[in-house]
Formats: sequence, C-alpha cells, structure tokens
Amino acid sequence: MSIINVARIELLIARRNMWVATSVLMMAVFSLVLTLAGGAPTGSVGVSPLTVAATSITTLSVYLVPLVALLLSFDAISGEAERGTLALSLSYPLSRAEILIGKFLAHFLVLGFAVGVGLILSGLLVVWQTGNADMSFFPLIRLFATSLALGSAFLGLGYLVSSLVRQPGVASGAAIAIWLVAVVLYDLVLLGALVSDGGGVFTKTFFPWLLVANPADAFRLLNMPDVLVPELTSGISNAGLVSGFAGQLTSLLLWPVLALLLAWAAFRRVEP
Repeated sequence: MSIINVARIELLIARRNMWVATSVLMMAVFSLVLTLAGGAPTGSVGVSPLTVAATSITTLSVYLVPLVALLLSFDAISGEAERGTLALSLSYPLSRAEILIGKFLAHFLVLGFAVGVGLILSGLLVVWQTGNADMSFFPLIRLFATSLALGSAFLGLGYLVSSLVRQPGVASGAAIAIWLVAVVLYDLVLLGALVSDGGGVFTKTFFPWLLVANPADAFRLLNMPDVLVPELTSGISNAGLVSGFAGQLTSLLLWPVLALLLAWAAFRRVEP
C-alpha cells in the first residue's frame, strides 16, 4: 500500500460522503453570486472587473475555504478509530507520516477542485459580461494559490483535532470552534483592542503583526487590490502595508507546515 493508495481511498470516502459535490456546489454558487453582485461598481471605480470579482470572492473564501477544509479533515483519524479501521491502516507497511500525507493529498485535491471550479466559472462570467477576453487573470490565479495555502493550514488543524479527540462528534465541535475563533472572533478581539488603544503603542507596534499571524487575515491582505480604493478595501489595509507582503506570504506558507507537523506529532501518539 502506498501514499497514492491512501489518497485514492480517501477520495472514494469523500465522494461517498458527498463532500466533493457539496464543496464544489458551494464554491460555484457563491462565487457566481458574488461575481454578479460585485460587478456593479466596476465602472465607477475604474478597476479591472476581474480584480473586483477576486476581491468579492475573497470575502467568501476567507470564511468558506477554512470551513470546507475542517469538514474534510476533522474525522480523518477519529472517524477511522470509531469505525475500527485505524488498526488496519496502521498495519500496512507505511509510516504514520505517509498515511497523513496520503490523506492530505486527497483532501487537498478535493479543496483545489472546488476552489478551481468556482474561480473558473467566475472568470468566464466576467469575460461574458464584459466581452473582453484579453484582461489579466492574475487576481484569480493569486486567489486560487492563496486559497490552497489557507485550506492546507486548516486541513492540518483538522488532522490535529482528529488525532487529539477520539470521538468524531467531539472532533466536529472542536473543528467548528477553531473556525469560529480563527475566522470571526480573532478579528473581533483585535478590533476591540484597536479601538481601546486609540492609536497608541498596540496599534502601531503589535496590531499589524498580530493581524498577519492569523492565516485568514494574511490571506485577506494578500488578495487586497493593488490600488487603495475605498469601495474595495477595508480599514485593515494600512496594517497590511505596515507588515508587508513578505510577512503576509510567510504567515500563509508557514501555517500549513506548522499545522501538519503538529498533526503528525499528535497522530504518532494515537493508539488504535
């Protein structure tokens, strides 16, 4: 049994559980809706329609991509333990790291397919609306690559939870809690601290780096439009400029590695 076989089995499980169809449908529908809704201000702000579409879809992806990744991965270990197949998986001549890589590869492909379908449909819709097939597709390509990095981080966190919690029901609750904290509550706490500080030391020194430390915020900042247009950007864009592109990219690329290493360390201690 090889890593590819592990990935193939996980793909079959994902298809049987309808996660593939559900993920693709969610990304496609919401991407199309946001592309249609976000196309209205293009003419007034003088920005490329694809930049507007990518910015609109970013607001979706920062919530949906981590959620889909966690839903794909939260029972990768605990689910097998409950079904009694974990002992069989561990009996094959594969290390636990290789088993984890196989699972990650399968879920990464599902996530990439879902995101890719949504972005391709959005790009085709923009071309159809504007009649201009020569515009730059770089914003959508950047959004696709950064979405995969963001999803990879939360896949790793899902495996970590699945290794630490033996019951899938408890693991699902923990996964939702991680999503809620990372995507919603973290920014609310930072915003409260920012307002309380009133432009002091926290705002100028700590806030930009704390913001970039969250992979969801790093993803959002990386996909901001290059021009500072009030209709398209939010109040966090100045913090993004302070911390810099390198800091944002480093955070987004390091989080998947860190999450997978933590998941591997936890998986090594799991007994079937």
